[in-house]
Amino acid sequence: MTAFLTSFFVITLAEMGDKTQLVALAFATRFSARVTMAGVLVATLAVHLFSVAIGEMLGMALPTQWIQLAAGIAFIGFALWTLRGDSFDDKELKPGRFGPFLTVAIAFFLAELGDKTMLATITLASQQQQFLPVWLGSTAGMVLADGLAVGVGVVAGRRLPARALKLFAATIFLIFGVWAIAAAVIGMLGH
Repeated sequence: MTAFLTSFFVITLAEMGDKTQLVALAFATRFSARVTMAGVLVATLAVHLFSVAIGEMLGMALPTQWIQLAAGIAFIGFALWTLRGDSFDDKELKPGRFGPFLTVAIAFFLAELGDKTMLATITLASQQQQFLPVWLGSTAGMVLADGLAVGVGVVAGRRLPARALKLFAATIFLIFGVWAIAAAVIGMLGH
C-alpha cells in the first residue's frame, strides 16, 4: 500500500502545472471531458507501464543505496524542473485525422515521453520495486491531476494557479530528494 500511496502522491504533485496537464486542459476546451479523460487515461496507462518496467529493471540491476542516492538527486532535479516550468504551445493541438479520442491519446502519450512525471515514475519504480502498486498509483495520480485540469478547462476555461502549485510541488520534491540522499548516505556509512 505504501508504494501505491507514495506513487500516487508524488505523481499527482509532479503533474501540477506540468505541460501534459496543460495539454489536458487545452483539449478539454475543445473536446468533451469524457473523451479527453479517456484519452489521458489510455495514454497514461501505456506510458506508466513502460516507465515502471524500466524502473523495475534499474532497481534489480543496481544496489539499493545507489538507487536511493540517484533518486534523491533526481527528486532535487525534479524540484528545480518544476520551478523552471514547462513550455506549451496551444497551436500543437490540432484535431487531426484520428478523431478526438485518438488525437488526445496520441498527443498526450507523446507529450509525456521524457517528461518529468515519466522520469519520476521510473525513479519511484526503481526505489519501490513493486510493479503493480507503482503503476496503478502513478497512473491514478496522473489521472487525478489531469482530471482537475479537465474540470477547470470545462467549467472555467482557464488555468490552475500555476505559481502556487509549482512552489508546493517543488518543495515536496526537494523534501523527497533530501530524504532519499540522507537515507543513501546513512546506508553507505553503515556498510
